[in-house]
Amino acid sequence: MARPDTRIAFLTASCMFKSSPVARKDHWEHDLEWDAIQPACLEAGLQLEARIWDSPDFDPALYDAVVIGTTWDYMEKPDQFGGVLAECAARSRLLNPLPTVMWNKRKTYLRDLAERGAPMIPTVWADKADQPSIEAAFDDLQCSDIVVKPVMGAGAWRQARIKQGKDLPSPDQLPPAEAMIQPFLPSVAEEGEYAFLFFNREFSHCALKRPAAGDYRVQSEYGGSETIHDPSEEELALAKAVLDSVEGDLLYARVDMLRGLDGKLALIELELIEPYLYPQQGPEFGANFARALRALV
Repeated sequence: MARPDTRIAFLTASCMFKSSPVARKDHWEHDLEWDAIQPACLEAGLQLEARIWDSPDFDPALYDAVVIGTTWDYMEKPDQFGGVLAECAARSRLLNPLPTVMWNKRKTYLRDLAERGAPMIPTVWADKADQPSIEAAFDDLQCSDIVVKPVMGAGAWRQARIKQGKDLPSPDQLPPAEAMIQPFLPSVAEEGEYAFLFFNREFSHCALKRPAAGDYRVQSEYGGSETIHDPSEEELALAKAVLDSVEGDLLYARVDMLRGLDGKLALIELELIEPYLYPQQGPEFGANFARALRALV
């Protein structure tokens, strides 16, 4: 049972505040999460405090645990982020744990999950998102419509949809380094992408994410929207099987799945670092989060 004075740092980023000159278009999503979990945690005996992860005055030793929250600028300064998390793990308790985070921050973790039996979208891995790599991917994937993503990135950052025979986007719109290339899946617009949310490995809720008309990105900053989805037993079992292939404590996990060209659900992401938790699609989200956090601290 957590002490009433248990202090927990919830890491966020300066871009998640409306007053910031670099505020993201989706900054309000931080408030939606915070407004759900902060009072629920207080009721559970946990004093949750929002802290900007790269602030010079943040001291993880002052907290009983550190939760990686809405740190949605980390991909722009990955080395600094890794250093801060290592300090948090050394001087407090980091959730999710550092080894899990370091494994999950590079999308090459998907190769590991494929080897463990997770249903996967066909993927080409490239050292660089350049013309030769992209042209080769069209041949390897046997399709004429692809999506190119950074191996380390989030929220559709520097991600691009490319059709064969069309000019490439400018370099600053493509992954800056290593890339993963997948077929474009029409189901993202026709059906949507499923996000299964788990806290301390217990299922909480599921959101169905859909892009705006004419787009394929499901994030709210691009006009995407979400609805509550009541998953079937088969869908939930598939998401749980993905999660069960990962060991260790997990405060939160989001299993994102999309229907592949074969008509079956496949894993698009397993988010274990700083996923958006879709509070509006989970009526019991705050209580579920607080109960999981209390159990782990």
